[in-house]
Amino acid sequence: MEWPPLVPELSVFNFEESINFYANVLGFEVENLRESPKFAYLKLDMAHVMLEEIHSEGWNVGELTYPLGQGMNFQIECKNAQLLLNKIRDNGFSIYRDLRESWYQTGDELSGFKEFLVQDPNGYLLRFSEYLGEKPVNA
Repeated sequence: MEWPPLVPELSVFNFEESINFYANVLGFEVENLRESPKFAYLKLDMAHVMLEEIHSEGWNVGELTYPLGQGMNFQIECKNAQLLLNKIRDNGFSIYRDLRESWYQTGDELSGFKEFLVQDPNGYLLRFSEYLGEKPVNA
């Protein structure tokens, strides 16, 4: 397995609930699993993330309260945003921001995405993006 240069490690309140959400609902593959402390290394295509249940020896710099990860979101590229959105809803999870098409300026072009946002069981904000391509700024 090729390791990306940046892999976020998310502290989680309930490991079983979190691994179920990431693996069974979102479709991440479990690459590595440890029992003590509870830890998983997950990947979805080229997106990698680690989960570790909160414990007293963890690298926590302050009190951890819900929602975790305030002030950030994780953009995760997906192949079919609508299909993933439907799966999340079918599993009873609420959507933070519904599916929409967004175009971002990247120099002389616009990069397009179908994207939606969902909070994981710990409050981390996940932005799933399906790439639509490029177009000129003045199109």
